[in-house]
Amino acid sequence: MELLSNLALGFQNALSLTNLAYAFMGCFLGTLIGVLPGLGPLATISMLLPLTYALPPDAALIMLAGIYYGAQYGGSTTAILVNLPGESSSVVTALDGFQMARQGRAGVALSTAAIGSFFAGCVSTLAIAMLASTLAEFAFEFGPKEYFSLMILGLLLATVLSTGPVLESIAMVVLGAMVSLVGTDVNTGEQRFTFGLTQLYDGVDFVVLAMAIFGFAEIVRNLRTDPEDRSLVTQRITNLFPSREDWKRMAAPILRGSIVGTMFGVLPGGGAALASFAAYTLEKKVSGTPEKFGNGAIEGVAGPESANNAAAQTSFVPLLTLGLPSNAVMALIVGAMMIHDIQPGPQVMTSNPNLFWGLIASMWVGNLILVLLNLPLVGLWVKLLTIPYRFLYPAILMFCCIGIYSLKNDTFEIYQAALMCVAGYVMLQLKLPPAPLLLGLVLGPQVEENFRRAMLLSRGDATVFFTSPLSATLLAIAAAALIFMLLPAVRSKREKALQE
Repeated sequence: MELLSNLALGFQNALSLTNLAYAFMGCFLGTLIGVLPGLGPLATISMLLPLTYALPPDAALIMLAGIYYGAQYGGSTTAILVNLPGESSSVVTALDGFQMARQGRAGVALSTAAIGSFFAGCVSTLAIAMLASTLAEFAFEFGPKEYFSLMILGLLLATVLSTGPVLESIAMVVLGAMVSLVGTDVNTGEQRFTFGLTQLYDGVDFVVLAMAIFGFAEIVRNLRTDPEDRSLVTQRITNLFPSREDWKRMAAPILRGSIVGTMFGVLPGGGAALASFAAYTLEKKVSGTPEKFGNGAIEGVAGPESANNAAAQTSFVPLLTLGLPSNAVMALIVGAMMIHDIQPGPQVMTSNPNLFWGLIASMWVGNLILVLLNLPLVGLWVKLLTIPYRFLYPAILMFCCIGIYSLKNDTFEIYQAALMCVAGYVMLQLKLPPAPLLLGLVLGPQVEENFRRAMLLSRGDATVFFTSPLSATLLAIAAAALIFMLLPAVRSKREKALQE
């Protein structure tokens, strides 16, 4: 009964005209950036973070969440019609979705993706609602030493499960944590690594770094990439409704994909891309006709599309309940919460229940909006792909610079972003994963704060992290995961899988 009353409170907030408008805006923008290759939820949310200053907290988070899971829908449209995945999580969908389109079944493939995503979104949102209260109650048992161990575990899992090399990912996390040290020490008031620049007394701005590395650097890289040949499906899309045989073949994959995505989304570093690959592999294993995969199998669309949308939404579970971002997009959401003086973690549920349950309820609303947006407007999304990139990037850069300047009305922030853009571009060229850098920057201050608080309470005794059973267990899991992933046999298999 408590769950129903909480959801009723959430829907009351999510269905207000203001929040409905921002949910629609987020879903529309998410679909748009999912359709346009070269952008993505990470870059787009980075660019839009300055705008959230002027929005109410619940409206800002509802819009940013809509952008994230809306991008999964948009990415599947271009993967099916153009064989050009707008999102990394839609790469698998292109394998069978584009073949279905070439066989004249583009409408059925699009409907399968939309139905699977909608069902998975509903399942994952229900999972969030059911898990949230339990995990939040558990989180209240955490003290400084437990939170420090949890942050270390989260950072390590996010790196070992990510798509980059393990050692490079860990190095980027450490670099991000080191960047977070710049500024005024909150305990002593000393200036750290500011080089006498008063603009750095408050530290490196999270928004500036995110926009530079994930916005500017990506744009520069895309400018150097030759335009891909796009074999567009030119015939008119008809017959959107699947046949009875299609329903039979896609029902079980949608259910399995929803379960796989829900589990992978909760894992730090899991995310939508990893979930879609796992769901595709599972469907191929359980299928009686695995040779059909890659040649237009509807199961190859239903499973991955369900998984990526479920994972995108359950990524909010560790963020909302433990204050632990599971991927780079969730780290940006943490930044948006901090802009509005909201500390991520279990206290959000008790101190701001309208925001907490309103965000969860908005995901149901958003999934319905996305179905209504994606199927009727397929023609519009495909036409957007004909816009030359040389017209898009100047507008994107201009809005980014305006957003950066508006943070503090200081041109130093733009110069800082330009310098970070160079660093971000070098990282991309050296194939260093930038996402762990962002996670290190966001979680670095929390790791430092909880470490120092635990050491103060224990009077400098470092063994305090191992005397607490919960803290010791979390650190043991982190160490075991790291050792396991560094084993030569495991590393070689992991690199081979990532190349595939």
